[in-house]
Amino acid sequence: MSHCWEKAKGLLYTQCQPIQFNYAETLQEKRNRNENMPEVQIEEVRRFMVESLVVAGAPEVEAEAQADLLLYADTVGHFSHGLNRLELYVNDMRGGVTKPDLKPVVLKETVATAWVDGMDTLGATAGNFCMDLAIRKAKETGIGWVSAKRTNHFGMAGYWAKKAEREGMIGMAFTNSAPVMAPTRSKQSACGTNPISMAAPAIGGDSMVVDMATTTAAMGKIEVQIHKKAPIPEGWALGPDGRTTTDSQLAFNTAKLLPLGGFENTSGYKGYCLSAMVEIFCSGLSGSNPVHKVPAWTFDQEVPPNLGQCFVAIDPECFAPGFAERVADCLAHWRNLEPVDPSMPVLAPGDKERDNRRATLEKGTVTYPQGQIDSYGQMAKKIGIKPLVVV
Repeated sequence: MSHCWEKAKGLLYTQCQPIQFNYAETLQEKRNRNENMPEVQIEEVRRFMVESLVVAGAPEVEAEAQADLLLYADTVGHFSHGLNRLELYVNDMRGGVTKPDLKPVVLKETVATAWVDGMDTLGATAGNFCMDLAIRKAKETGIGWVSAKRTNHFGMAGYWAKKAEREGMIGMAFTNSAPVMAPTRSKQSACGTNPISMAAPAIGGDSMVVDMATTTAAMGKIEVQIHKKAPIPEGWALGPDGRTTTDSQLAFNTAKLLPLGGFENTSGYKGYCLSAMVEIFCSGLSGSNPVHKVPAWTFDQEVPPNLGQCFVAIDPECFAPGFAERVADCLAHWRNLEPVDPSMPVLAPGDKERDNRRATLEKGTVTYPQGQIDSYGQMAKKIGIKPLVVV
């Protein structure tokens, strides 16, 4: 087991051991109970990810960082942003769209801000560079705000927010994406999933983590349903006729996700406005492509997406004393609210993901749809590496 994965695993247990939840069932357990899906050892998944990325042209250290980013998503239960994304990264490097051997460059900076050129590097390469820079500035001045252009997909936004939280900071991360959201009243897609993430530290190793798309669901979640040959819930996406569809393949092909909140009569305009806000933080500040000029992320992509991304770190010690205690008080209050269903306790933001990750690491395996295993078997043969070994 690699040193960096041992370190990440150690951080998990350091942060989570004091918190005891008694959920009736974790997401991972539910998947194992309800579906006969193949299981793969965590280190085997990581081995496969790293080898795939290295063969595609990534330096080993960057391949390991990217693998950690992807594997984090799978271990917390957000399978849309884990192994599900690997082949697209491999394809982008092999096609020259992503430049894994380059490093981001600071174009302009002040004591608290920076404008960065991501140089079309891997998502983890740019993400680590930008959030490390934001954290360093926050430690010196109280806040670090970094906007980057020419970046690629950076995985789960919450991964980057938590990077700052582990340093005792409030962390935030945002990115724009290809146009896959149909704004309120529109028949066309014009906004991105444009996720919002925030992580804040609390005493006792606890934390609050918010990580959400501004659409009802990320496009990757629809891809996961395709792998499972399963429908999507009503209200996630529109079909070509402008009506909601539960056909996962049709929803993927049409690429018209509903904003968070759904239609206008259920406040979908709020998701639309949140997506627009993230757009200004990302393309507005960085000079990247606005979402309506970002190409779709496909296997035959020929031009880099030039995404805009934003990384923020804030030192709470620059404000009222007792920040971590107040966050902990809020978390405890929410968790102790009387639930509608006694078997399903009220959760604080980030609890489900933290519990999923703990359960997954303790079990030592991740489950994937058979269709996904088969697809990566084909990729492994194509690029000449050992396929995933199922338990």
